[in-house]
Amino acid sequence: MTVAPTDAPRPRRSDVTRAAILRAARERFASDGYERATIRAIAADARIDPSMVMRYYGSKEGLFAAAAEFDLRLPDLTHVPPGQLGEVLIRHFLARWEGDETLAALLRTASTNPGAAERMRGIFASQLSAAVAGFGTDPATTGRRAGLVASQILGLAFTRYIVQLPPMVEMAPEELVGWVAPTLQRYLTGLPEN
Repeated sequence: MTVAPTDAPRPRRSDVTRAAILRAARERFASDGYERATIRAIAADARIDPSMVMRYYGSKEGLFAAAAEFDLRLPDLTHVPPGQLGEVLIRHFLARWEGDETLAALLRTASTNPGAAERMRGIFASQLSAAVAGFGTDPATTGRRAGLVASQILGLAFTRYIVQLPPMVEMAPEELVGWVAPTLQRYLTGLPEN
């Protein structure tokens, strides 16, 4: 008698536990911020013993760094008409911010925690700089252009999603695109004044 193979291998218990911890940590960091989130609360949310969190991640900072793994999923700007770069980027970032609380948690935490600030710098420096460089900017200005775009995007995110400044929260995404796209466009393609 032969045994029929199963369709897919069952996930290892440790993988399931790690996923539950990360899910709970992302939610807790987003709702409470880094400083107020506790390992005990995260473990309770994941329905596991706090020692398991420490076993897999070592510390609260280690857990946060793992939970804050974030891909901006930037579009390939090499195929975007040069006059539409600002609009494409602001639409993309609004979609990312509106659909994922992880980046908001990282931004909230980065304002008070040096490790989180470093993580945020790393995400934007590597991913955004590469995207800006990809559409052919002068290498001498790529870092500055990416930094200016990041300042606009992070400022918008901070006022809309963290501080929840009423005029920023009340604006529809299309209205934000109209206001912010020209500024991003200038940062991306405008010539620096000498």
